[in-house]
Amino acid sequence: MARRIQVAVIGYDEELCTRFAYETARALGQEIARAGLVLVTGGRQGVMKAASQGAKEIGGMTIGIVPWDSTEKANEFCDAVVATGVGQMRNFFVVYSGDAVIVVGGGAGTMIEIVAAYLKGKPIVAIRGTGGMADRLAGRYIDERRVVKITGVGNPSEAVKKVLQLLHHTSRRKAASKEDNSTSGSQ
Repeated sequence: MARRIQVAVIGYDEELCTRFAYETARALGQEIARAGLVLVTGGRQGVMKAASQGAKEIGGMTIGIVPWDSTEKANEFCDAVVATGVGQMRNFFVVYSGDAVIVVGGGAGTMIEIVAAYLKGKPIVAIRGTGGMADRLAGRYIDERRVVKITGVGNPSEAVKKVLQLLHHTSRRKAASKEDNSTSGSQ
């Protein structure tokens, strides 16, 4: 049985989360669940809670990776909670646990997560119009290395479709690379 695709949703925490970003994240969680994907978040409030709530409304699976050494403060829509006890360093755990990343708004913590995903070459999709890092970085590369372009989309449905498309393209490229390596090694 193949492992299910895990999508990390990152963005605003409670203090900066607008109503529009919250509702967009909630709809995004629903789209992720409809597609049969596993939602991974930082397990807190704001965008993380909204996406988890949306996924649960459709019967989806949610994982919250929290900064604390206890599971008690995670939002109530997390099926599974990973208590890291490492504070903001847990941002790396969130994006490393996702096969792809979707950005809804976001501030400095979100930027850390975007950079971590970028350096790993993970597909990153930003929903335009949600503010913050999503609007600032959609359609751009973070630096001259051009590791991965942050794809901008207009809504949650497009975000999930784009993630699946990018993951399919990435897996085909990796398979071709493995095949090239195996044929060149056998000569």
